[in-house]
Parts: sequence; structure tokens; C-alpha cells
Amino acid sequence: MTLGFLLLHYELIGYGVSFFVFLPFILGYILAKGTVKKFGLYGFIFSLATFFILLFAGGLEGMVCILMALPLVIIAFILGYGIKRLIENGKSKTDKDNIVKSSILPLFLFLGFGFLEKELTKNDKEIISVKTEMIIPYSTTEVYETIKSVDTLIADKPFLMKLDLPIPNKCILEKEEVGGLRTCYFSGGTITERITELKKAKVLRMDVIDYKLTGRKWLGFKEAIYYFDKVGQDSSKITRITTYTSVLTPRFYWQPLEKIGISQEHDYVFDNLKNDLKKKYGR
Repeated sequence: MTLGFLLLHYELIGYGVSFFVFLPFILGYILAKGTVKKFGLYGFIFSLATFFILLFAGGLEGMVCILMALPLVIIAFILGYGIKRLIENGKSKTDKDNIVKSSILPLFLFLGFGFLEKELTKNDKEIISVKTEMIIPYSTTEVYETIKSVDTLIADKPFLMKLDLPIPNKCILEKEEVGGLRTCYFSGGTITERITELKKAKVLRMDVIDYKLTGRKWLGFKEAIYYFDKVGQDSSKITRITTYTSVLTPRFYWQPLEKIGISQEHDYVFDNLKNDLKKKYGR
């Protein structure tokens, strides 16, 4: 039953507070019943493990997403379990538990809360920007010419990429003009961008028009921007900005994790850029 509710919620209600917080809280509350707590706890652990394995094996979610979600789910479950145990301990032995009140009603409350949350937040998408800057001893022209199209990206992988974060492999620029397409290939799919502003060695701004990344249904990529600024006589600063939307809530938990993931993608691209510049210009 637990697995069924997890899958139902994942497919129909989404990735909000009701999924990551309210559902495990309710399940912890239900499964803490004195007569079934041991078997219920084992059942929840088995169902949760099976659910996440199915998500990963089926390509619906990556390992990074699953590992990020686990602390939130476990804490909510422990809270629900602990509150129910406190209530149980406060009852006298003669008190009888009402099955509707203690089991069925909480599940209906969960489903109602989930559908309501999805309806209230379906058009509420905040646009978030992640910016990474780097100063390097090359001209803006050299940096621009090297990063606009990349045959092979090779660099030391950040921690999250070693787990399961998509790894950029190459980026191909089809036409170097406004309206031209640039396609980036990842270990888990592709991102296609259309150039909206192009000033060589100054700015390369692109709208994301299509992305196919395994397990990233909750992310909506919007824009990718590169700025190239001269610094001193022989150096330049490159700035990469990624804008995106996300349906994951609570935002105070997910937004910092999302930014870390995108920042590590930026760092990987910049590390590869340094390697390519050194090979190309020898300094």
C-alpha cells in the first residue's frame, strides 16, 4: 500500500511539500501504531527503497536527486512516527484506536493536500539565476573562440558528477549568428539553445528551447549566458549565468542544492576551458 501511494503521488500530484514532507509524515504517523509498528516500519523501509530503486533503474530520476531527497523524507517520517508514539504513550490501555481516524483519514488528508498544492502552485514558477565567474590570463577573443563550440570536454569531475550529475561531453555551434543553434550533449541527454544576442568576445546569450536530461522533469532551463570582460592588459573575466525554474518545494531546502549542482556544472566547463586554452595558446 505504501509503495502504491508513493507512485500515485509521484505521477499525479508532483514534487511538492506534500510528497517530500506530508506523505512521509503521515506514513510515519500511521505506521507507529502500537500493534503494527514493527511490521509497518519494515514495510515502509522496503517500499521506500523499492520506490527509489524503480525511479533510478527506470531513468525517471538520478542518484543525486534521490540522495538529496532522502534526508527530507526521513526527517518527516521520524517526526510523524515520534508524534504518534507520544500520543499512543499518553493513552490508557483501555482506549481503543479508531482506524478511520488514525489511518484512513490521514491518507485522504494527504491526497487532498497534494492535489490542492499542485493546483495552487502550477503557475507559480520563480526564475532562479546561478552565476559563476573566472579570471584567466587570456584575451576575451581567445576565451570566446575557445568556448563557443567545444569538441570534447575533459576535466576533473566535481563530487556530484561522480555520483550521477549529468556530465557535459561537447557543445556544437551550428551557426554563429542570432537565431543559430548550439547543442550541448550530456551523459544523460541534450540541451538545445538558440542564440538571442551575440557580440563576439563580449556576450553570448541563448534561450534554452529544448532539453532532454534523464530524470530532470522538475527543472525548467530558461537561458544560458556568457559575458566576456577585459581585465588589465592580458587577462579577461568570463561570467556564466544559467537561469532555470523548479517545481520542487520546500524551496528553502531545494534551492541551495539546485544551485550547488548547477555551479558544479559551471566549474566543470570552466576547468575544461582552462585546459583547452593552455593546449591552444600554450600558456
